[in-house]
Amino acid sequence: MDQGRLGREQWRENLLQALHVIRTHRMRSGLLILGVAIGVMTVLGMVTVLSGLGRRIQQDILSANRPYLHVARYDPMQGDRDFEALMRRKKLTPEDAAAIQDQCRSVERVDFQVSPGEGMRVLRYKGQRTNLIQVVGTSQNFPYMFSIQVDEGHFLTDLDVARRKRAVVLGFGPAKDLFPNMDPIGKWVRIGNYEYEVVGTLQSRRHFIGSISDNFAVIPYTTFEKDHSSTYDDYEIVATVKPEYTLEEAKDEITALMRVRRKVDPAAENDFYITSSEAFRDMITNITKYIGLILVVISSIGLMVGGIGVMNIMLISVTERTREVGVRMALGATRHDILQQFLLEAATLTGAGGVLGIVCGLLAARGVTHIIRFPYALPVLWIIIAFVVSAGIGIIFGMYPANRAAKMDPIVALRYE
Repeated sequence: MDQGRLGREQWRENLLQALHVIRTHRMRSGLLILGVAIGVMTVLGMVTVLSGLGRRIQQDILSANRPYLHVARYDPMQGDRDFEALMRRKKLTPEDAAAIQDQCRSVERVDFQVSPGEGMRVLRYKGQRTNLIQVVGTSQNFPYMFSIQVDEGHFLTDLDVARRKRAVVLGFGPAKDLFPNMDPIGKWVRIGNYEYEVVGTLQSRRHFIGSISDNFAVIPYTTFEKDHSSTYDDYEIVATVKPEYTLEEAKDEITALMRVRRKVDPAAENDFYITSSEAFRDMITNITKYIGLILVVISSIGLMVGGIGVMNIMLISVTERTREVGVRMALGATRHDILQQFLLEAATLTGAGGVLGIVCGLLAARGVTHIIRFPYALPVLWIIIAFVVSAGIGIIFGMYPANRAAKMDPIVALRYE
């Protein structure tokens, strides 16, 4: 018999022996398999849910229909900023937005936005009132930039913006608070000292942060400047990019135009910042990646506990089967054969736990993602990693007991009672 065939027969015999031991000690083996399965299920389920979380965040925050560029006075992702110096920079203007729209060939649509600097406001209608919500000034292009759908009425029009009309589009939250049992279109709500006609309401965004994402209202940016402007307001421009152009091409084009308009010296740095949707995506990916890594490390402690259980049970098994080991050595089994037998037995135990944990983890993750409305994706790579790690734990923690069995003196082992 050739060496390769002999090796395969030996592996097959050791595997059958491992399965026989598992059947013989059902309770002990079952508890070990269950422990490993719980550890694998926790890790795989957490990875799958976190993957869905990352995708959901990207869908909710990076929700432009096309890639976009965000123009502001500072980098919105930079935490350690000198705000006083940045706030002294010249504000962006509606004329800047119009110039980008007219002169940048790579730009499809432009939205000019005013972020209020004096915090949130309360909207009132007769005896009803909202909680504190954000009132934002935008152009008519706002819904095209983000995944926002009109529920009733219509969104702001270019005439509303041009005429500085006191019109408001309510998010799902304030619409429900102010008009729980009536049609809001055409009604007048009070924002600060002024009344605004409700021209439309927005559908619920079903955002990952819940109802907070629906608690806002939109008015024309021209009206915002007329009624609510303050020193601390910030002006931003969002521009979507045409399909035939890349983000970098559009960014270079907008940068050149803005430097000319803001009279930036050729040797000076930009006094504005352009962030791409890809940069936001990378930031979110990094955040979820590190959170996921921490959670996976914490949940992997369960696998380590399972590994200690493997070592304990294998030490008991080696002691119980001392005479068996002596008989096998007397019949010609080498130390390598004994080592292989016990390592394969340990790997079979933890590998079975890994398979059970993978199945349970995927089912649990599917249920959780369905309940919290996260995207679900089959993590093929992590399935492979989970199985390899579970089997590897058996080999690593089974090495000491297996090595102890392989080093037995066959004469002493045969005399063991």
